[in-house]
Amino acid sequence: MEDSEIIQLYFARNERAVEETSKKYRNYCTRIAHNILSNAEDSEECVNDTFLGAWEAIPPKSPAKLSSFLGRITRNIALNKYDYYMAKKRNKKFDTILNELNDCLSSSDNVETQYEEAQIAESISKFLHNIKEDQRNVFLRRYWYSDSLADIAARFSISESKTKSILFRTRKKLQIYLQKEGYFL
Repeated sequence: MEDSEIIQLYFARNERAVEETSKKYRNYCTRIAHNILSNAEDSEECVNDTFLGAWEAIPPKSPAKLSSFLGRITRNIALNKYDYYMAKKRNKKFDTILNELNDCLSSSDNVETQYEEAQIAESISKFLHNIKEDQRNVFLRRYWYSDSLADIAARFSISESKTKSILFRTRKKLQIYLQKEGYFL
Protein backbone atom coordinates (compact mmCIF):
# COMPACT_ATOMS: atom_id res chain seq x y z
CA MET A 1 0.00 0.00 0.00
CA GLU A 2 1.29 3.45 -0.85
CA ASP A 3 2.07 5.95 1.91
CA SER A 4 -0.57 8.37 0.67
CA GLU A 5 -3.22 5.63 0.99
CA ILE A 6 -2.05 4.81 4.53
CA ILE A 7 -2.23 8.49 5.48
CA GLN A 8 -5.77 8.65 4.05
CA LEU A 9 -6.70 5.75 6.34
CA TYR A 10 -5.37 7.70 9.31
CA PHE A 11 -7.43 10.73 8.32
CA ALA A 12 -10.50 8.49 7.98
CA ARG A 13 -9.67 7.17 11.50
CA ASN A 14 -9.66 3.66 10.05
CA GLU A 15 -7.76 1.26 12.34
CA ARG A 16 -6.46 -0.51 9.25
CA ALA A 17 -3.99 2.40 8.99
CA VAL A 18 -2.02 0.98 11.92
CA GLU A 19 -2.07 -2.52 10.39
CA GLU A 20 -0.78 -1.25 7.05
CA THR A 21 1.84 0.92 8.76
CA SER A 22 3.00 -2.10 10.71
CA LYS A 23 3.24 -4.28 7.59
CA LYS A 24 5.27 -1.70 5.74
CA TYR A 25 7.42 -0.08 8.44
CA ARG A 26 7.72 -2.45 11.43
CA ASN A 27 11.18 -3.72 10.44
CA TYR A 28 12.42 -0.20 9.67
CA CYS A 29 11.24 1.17 13.02
CA THR A 30 12.45 -1.88 14.93
CA ARG A 31 15.95 -1.47 13.53
CA ILE A 32 16.09 2.18 14.60
CA ALA A 33 14.89 1.36 18.12
CA HIS A 34 17.16 -1.67 18.46
CA ASN A 35 20.23 0.30 17.35
CA ILE A 36 19.61 2.67 20.24
CA LEU A 37 18.40 0.26 22.90
CA SER A 38 20.06 -3.07 22.02
CA ASN A 39 17.09 -4.90 23.47
CA ALA A 40 14.43 -6.71 21.41
CA GLU A 41 11.59 -6.36 23.92
CA ASP A 42 12.18 -2.65 24.50
CA SER A 43 12.53 -2.09 20.76
CA GLU A 44 9.21 -3.82 20.13
CA GLU A 45 7.56 -1.66 22.78
CA CYS A 46 8.98 1.47 21.13
CA VAL A 47 7.63 0.39 17.75
CA ASN A 48 4.17 -0.19 19.17
CA ASP A 49 4.36 3.23 20.83
CA THR A 50 5.41 4.66 17.46
CA PHE A 51 2.27 3.35 15.81
CA LEU A 52 0.17 4.77 18.64
CA GLY A 53 2.02 8.08 18.27
CA ALA A 54 1.30 8.12 14.55
CA TRP A 55 -2.38 7.40 15.24
CA GLU A 56 -2.52 10.33 17.65
CA ALA A 57 -0.56 12.72 15.39
CA ILE A 58 -2.30 12.00 12.06
CA PRO A 59 -4.52 14.03 11.78
CA PRO A 60 -3.93 16.92 12.15
CA LYS A 61 -0.43 16.34 10.80
CA SER A 62 -0.03 15.04 7.29
CA PRO A 63 3.57 13.91 6.90
CA ALA A 64 5.22 14.51 3.55
CA LYS A 65 7.30 11.35 3.97
CA LEU A 66 5.76 8.71 6.21
CA SER A 67 8.99 6.75 6.71
CA SER A 68 10.83 9.81 8.03
CA PHE A 69 7.88 10.74 10.22
CA LEU A 70 7.75 7.26 11.75
CA GLY A 71 11.54 7.12 12.05
CA ARG A 72 11.56 10.37 14.00
CA ILE A 73 8.84 9.17 16.36
CA THR A 74 10.63 5.85 16.90
CA ARG A 75 13.95 7.54 17.49
CA ASN A 76 12.49 9.98 20.02
CA ILE A 77 10.69 7.24 21.93
CA ALA A 78 13.82 5.07 21.94
CA LEU A 79 15.97 7.99 23.10
CA ASN A 80 13.56 8.69 25.95
CA LYS A 81 13.69 5.04 26.97
CA TYR A 82 17.47 5.15 26.61
CA ASP A 83 17.64 8.12 28.99
CA TYR A 84 15.58 6.13 31.48
CA TYR A 85 17.96 3.18 31.21
CA MET A 86 21.09 5.31 31.44
CA ALA A 87 20.80 5.13 35.20
CA LYS A 88 21.30 1.39 34.80
CA LYS A 89 24.07 1.78 32.17
CA ARG A 90 22.49 -0.81 29.89
CA ASN A 91 23.84 0.29 26.47
CA LYS A 92 27.51 1.12 26.12
CA LYS A 93 27.32 0.97 22.30
CA PHE A 94 25.00 3.96 22.04
CA ASP A 95 27.09 5.89 24.59
CA THR A 96 30.00 5.50 22.19
CA ILE A 97 27.97 6.93 19.31
CA LEU A 98 26.91 9.95 21.39
CA ASN A 99 30.44 10.54 22.66
CA GLU A 100 31.76 10.67 19.09
CA LEU A 101 29.67 13.80 18.51
CA ASN A 102 30.69 15.57 21.73
CA ASP A 103 33.39 17.64 20.01
CA CYS A 104 30.95 18.85 17.36
CA LEU A 105 28.05 19.74 19.60
CA SER A 106 27.79 21.91 22.62
CA SER A 107 28.94 20.35 25.84
CA SER A 108 27.17 22.96 27.93
CA ASP A 109 24.88 21.69 30.64
CA ASN A 110 22.57 24.66 30.07
CA VAL A 111 19.33 23.97 28.20
CA GLU A 112 19.27 25.70 24.81
CA THR A 113 16.21 27.62 23.73
CA GLN A 114 14.02 26.08 21.05
CA TYR A 115 15.07 28.81 18.65
CA GLU A 116 18.77 28.09 19.11
CA GLU A 117 18.16 24.35 18.70
CA ALA A 118 16.28 24.98 15.47
CA GLN A 119 19.08 27.21 14.21
CA ILE A 120 21.81 24.67 14.89
CA ALA A 121 19.67 21.89 13.39
CA GLU A 122 19.24 23.99 10.26
CA SER A 123 23.00 24.61 10.12
CA ILE A 124 23.71 20.89 10.44
CA SER A 125 21.21 20.17 7.66
CA LYS A 126 22.91 22.73 5.41
CA PHE A 127 26.29 21.19 6.22
CA LEU A 128 25.04 17.72 5.35
CA HIS A 129 23.59 18.92 2.04
CA ASN A 130 26.95 20.42 1.11
CA ILE A 131 29.15 17.37 1.67
CA LYS A 132 29.61 14.39 -0.63
CA GLU A 133 26.72 11.97 -0.72
CA ASP A 134 28.81 9.01 0.47
CA GLN A 135 30.04 11.00 3.49
CA ARG A 136 26.49 12.18 4.26
CA ASN A 137 25.13 8.62 4.02
CA VAL A 138 27.79 7.20 6.35
CA PHE A 139 27.24 10.07 8.83
CA LEU A 140 23.46 9.62 8.84
CA ARG A 141 23.67 5.85 9.18
CA ARG A 142 25.84 6.30 12.27
CA TYR A 143 24.27 9.30 13.97
CA TRP A 144 20.63 9.14 12.88
CA TYR A 145 20.06 5.39 12.54
CA SER A 146 22.72 4.47 15.13
CA ASP A 147 24.13 1.72 12.91
CA SER A 148 27.27 -0.05 14.07
CA LEU A 149 30.54 0.55 12.26
CA ALA A 150 30.42 -3.02 10.92
CA ASP A 151 26.89 -2.53 9.55
CA ILE A 152 27.85 0.74 7.85
CA ALA A 153 30.98 -0.80 6.35
CA ALA A 154 28.99 -3.74 4.99
CA ARG A 155 26.20 -1.50 3.65
CA PHE A 156 28.61 0.67 1.65
CA SER A 157 31.18 -2.06 0.85
CA ILE A 158 34.02 -0.31 2.65
CA SER A 159 36.28 -1.33 5.51
CA GLU A 160 35.51 -0.45 9.12
CA SER A 161 38.74 1.53 9.12
CA LYS A 162 37.55 3.64 6.19
CA THR A 163 34.17 4.05 7.92
CA LYS A 164 35.90 5.37 11.05
CA SER A 165 38.02 7.69 8.93
CA ILE A 166 35.00 9.10 7.06
CA LEU A 167 33.18 9.69 10.34
CA PHE A 168 36.19 11.32 11.98
CA ARG A 169 36.79 13.67 9.05
CA THR A 170 33.11 14.52 8.72
CA ARG A 171 32.85 15.35 12.43
CA LYS A 172 35.89 17.62 12.15
CA LYS A 173 34.40 19.34 9.09
CA LEU A 174 31.12 19.76 10.95
CA GLN A 175 32.90 21.25 13.94
CA ILE A 176 34.73 23.78 11.72
CA TYR A 177 31.53 24.56 9.82
CA LEU A 178 29.55 25.19 13.01
CA GLN A 179 32.30 27.45 14.35
CA LYS A 180 32.22 29.47 11.11
CA GLU A 181 28.44 29.72 11.53
CA GLY A 182 29.01 31.30 14.93
CA TYR A 183 28.49 28.32 17.19
CA PHE A 184 31.32 28.15 19.68
CA LEU A 185 31.34 24.67 21.06
